[in-house]
Amino acid sequence: MTSVVSDTAEAVDLCPELSLYLKPISRITVSVALPHLKTPGKSISNWEVMERLKGMVHPETFSSLRISKSSMDFLRFEGEVENRSAVKRSLAKLEGKSIKLSGFTDVLKIRAVEHKTDFPTRHDWDSFFRDAKDMNETVPGERPDTIHLEGLPCKWFSAKDGAPDRPSEAVLRTVFQRFGKIRNVDIPMLDPYREEMTGKNFNTFSFGGHLNFEGFVQYQDHTGFVRAMDSLRGMKLMFKGDDGKAVACSIKVTFDTTKHLSESSLKKRQQERVKLQELEKQREEQKRREKEEEERRREDERRQREQEEEEKERRREEKVRKREQKLKEKEEKKTQKKLKKQQEEEQKKLQLKISTEERKLLLAQRNLESIRLIAELLSRAKRLKEQQQQERRRLEERRQLQEEELRRVEAEKERTLELQRKERQLRDKLLGNLLKKSTSADAVHLDLQICATQTESLRKEPREATKQEKRKESDADGGRREHRRSRRRRSRTHSRSRSRSRRRSHHRSRRH
Repeated sequence: MTSVVSDTAEAVDLCPELSLYLKPISRITVSVALPHLKTPGKSISNWEVMERLKGMVHPETFSSLRISKSSMDFLRFEGEVENRSAVKRSLAKLEGKSIKLSGFTDVLKIRAVEHKTDFPTRHDWDSFFRDAKDMNETVPGERPDTIHLEGLPCKWFSAKDGAPDRPSEAVLRTVFQRFGKIRNVDIPMLDPYREEMTGKNFNTFSFGGHLNFEGFVQYQDHTGFVRAMDSLRGMKLMFKGDDGKAVACSIKVTFDTTKHLSESSLKKRQQERVKLQELEKQREEQKRREKEEEERRREDERRQREQEEEEKERRREEKVRKREQKLKEKEEKKTQKKLKKQQEEEQKKLQLKISTEERKLLLAQRNLESIRLIAELLSRAKRLKEQQQQERRRLEERRQLQEEELRRVEAEKERTLELQRKERQLRDKLLGNLLKKSTSADAVHLDLQICATQTESLRKEPREATKQEKRKESDADGGRREHRRSRRRRSRTHSRSRSRSRRRSHHRSRRH
């Protein structure tokens, strides 16, 4: 809570370059005992009690006076005066006094004491770090070296060229390094991922509507920490403007018990920050996809609306067209009724002409059909005659082939007979020679072998000729089968005659 300071005589320098000072807290606690209310519906006005208290300390004034606790038995007020000397004078005017309110017969007893600030002592942090099992006093951040500050106004700690609602770590370091060398400082509200990491809101507002923040200051040695705690005990922060007006605000100062600036905590926050950065990238990508999807959906909706508007326009035009079509049809019906009578009369005349023309056409069609029928019959007869002529030509060709085959067979037969005649002549000649040359049995035997060889060669020639004839006959068509049968009969007859002639020649040779 901020308040205007009119007396700055007790202010102590904190950082004169930034117009920051420390002012002692001058606060008293006033308890007013309430009487037992016997009349139903009757109540005591808190505002009236506060006005009586302000009147009792006059000419001293309360810079702020508020109710800290209210019950059926007493009212407790916290009042702040300008300086420490005013505290003693106000206590002398209030302690043990009593007030009487209008409408009440009982008096209200007043007790006033100097307000005791809730500030940690050296014994508090020594005992805490001594008894804590997870603390190591040799490690920075796990020993009494870090101050936790709450309620610092953002505007007083902002950079000159920065936003007034954004405090600066450099300014915070500059302000508190007068107590000793600083190892590290941290302002959680400057980290955009800190709220998501801890689930805590670091932006707070004071009673005057100013934005406050909290910060951590870690000193390199224990001496700087002790000096800062001793200097800040029982003090509030004061800012003096260029116009000479001063404003003070109460701040809460404690020692850090959470290892906030220890190496492990810094690494853990850094890891969480990296994870949150990745998560933020994924969220941004998701938002981008959702935005694109939304744009596509809007585009589809726009197209759909355009299509619906086009469809409405088309339906409207269709209605107009149908209306015009109906009017046109009505006009056409009227004209058709007028023309119908004329058409009926003309139709009767045309019907007579059509009937006569149809009769003529029917007769002409019948004549044409008869002519077509006769032409078809003649064409069929002509085709039949051509087919018969073709059949005759095929038969004639087949007959000629058969005659040629017959002539060839006869020629073969004559050749065979000629060969047989020559065989007989040769045989007779050989037999005559054998009879003349009967001197040597070996010569006779040799001549017989020669005769047998020549006979066998003469016998093979007609056989080869017969085989060639059979091959040629197998390639001929079915009309030559009868000729083959007759040729086979002749060949069998010829073979019989040859066998008989061979047997005769054999008997003759045996006789000789």
